Amino acid sequence: MTRKPRQPGQPRQLRQGHLARRLIQLYGGLVLYGASSALLVRSGLGLEPWNVLHQGLAEHTGLSMGLVLTVVGAVVLLLWIPLRQRPGLGTVSNVLVIGAAMDATLSVVPDAHGWTPRITAMVAGIVLNGAATGLYIAARFGPGPRDGLMTGLNQRTGLSVRLVRTAVEITVVVTGFALGGTVGVGTLLYAVSIGPLAQVFLRVFAVPSTPYGSTVVAAGRPRRAILRR
Repeated sequence: MTRKPRQPGQPRQLRQGHLARRLIQLYGGLVLYGASSALLVRSGLGLEPWNVLHQGLAEHTGLSMGLVLTVVGAVVLLLWIPLRQRPGLGTVSNVLVIGAAMDATLSVVPDAHGWTPRITAMVAGIVLNGAATGLYIAARFGPGPRDGLMTGLNQRTGLSVRLVRTAVEITVVVTGFALGGTVGVGTLLYAVSIGPLAQVFLRVFAVPSTPYGSTVVAAGRPRRAILRR
């Protein structure tokens, strides 16, 4: 029995389809991440650690939370230079897309009133955030700026990623709370559930490797950075 010859253009088509899927996951995940963060804002029951800081800064500057998120992300990305971290497409896109998606969602989703809508918004925000995390990290285009900050500090100081991340996130939560950011049951629930949720969704959205060579447009060590987010 003779094997059917492979079409000359097939490897290229497979690579293009593989790359297209990864790009869709990357940008779909980043948009969903911004939208999920907005749901947590509207719940009024507590935000993710970094968004506590973003909200506090927004209160004092008059800027939108999404714009503050973008500016802080850009500043954090500059800190990669002395830490010798290399950004990928996903890193830069993280800075540009999440804040815009968050502001767009906040502009159309009103504050939740009453315990049932608030709890619903909080739970939906956390679960969607886990799905978004799985989507954009599984695309393998590089870690977000805050994740790269953690791994960079780990490499430069010799401290564990877990210790560095905990210290940084406690710092941003305390600072954000002092500035007026919202800390509550949602913050705690997010902290204990986002790791397991991200782990599940990373498996769900895993992109199989192409047998015709790598199409990675990324840098850094996303595996070490994401599962503690």
